[in-house]
Amino acid sequence: MARTPVWKSIAIALTDDIAQGRYETGAKLPPEAQLSARFGVNRHTVRRALAEMAEQGLVHARRGAGVFVAAKPADYPIGKRVRFHQNLAREGRTPAKQVLMLETRAAGVREAEALGLAPGDPVHVYDGLSLADGQPVALAQAIFPAERLPDLCGALREETSITAALKACGVADYTRLETRITAKLATATQALHLRISEGAPILRTTSISVDPDGTPVEFGRTWFAGDRVTLTVGGED
Repeated sequence: MARTPVWKSIAIALTDDIAQGRYETGAKLPPEAQLSARFGVNRHTVRRALAEMAEQGLVHARRGAGVFVAAKPADYPIGKRVRFHQNLAREGRTPAKQVLMLETRAAGVREAEALGLAPGDPVHVYDGLSLADGQPVALAQAIFPAERLPDLCGALREETSITAALKACGVADYTRLETRITAKLATATQALHLRISEGAPILRTTSISVDPDGTPVEFGRTWFAGDRVTLTVGGED
């Protein structure tokens, strides 16, 4: 079985330190000599770990001053109501979204099953990039039944919020029926969008959301940058 490189283990440990609040945003990390002693490695290995964290936007170096925490991974509750803007605003982050693609196409087998449709029925597909404080944290794909929501693509072009777009199309409320979380490795395209290394750890969620009558209105897939978001299960908005 392949072993995790030592520098990557150090990066994971330091990222966990940041996530646990041991080093707050803006705090200075211990000097290389101290980190070398802590992990029992040479400074070159420590620098490799810090460079990886810098590439992912977690730390930044100031010449002659040291390495400082740039961002703390945000807690992201996964409950019956998952709202991107609310989740990040609660963490004191500034949320933003970029629409990567909007299209209407035929539903695949898995998509049709999730939405209670027949394979080949039309669906609207939204691909977007979610950001916190200007830093990409997740790629999202949301799929909706087109016949029920014929004007949704237009609403999504006008609204930055899926919740607001659905409300404009008559879906006043919706909740998560189920969510599945799987660990993955970033593909080249995902890494490019998320500004991480190809093969870096990401967390994929797949979900089905329903309206108050229990009718599916959204099948979603989201790929979170593993070092920037901590998914918490059990909370509700």
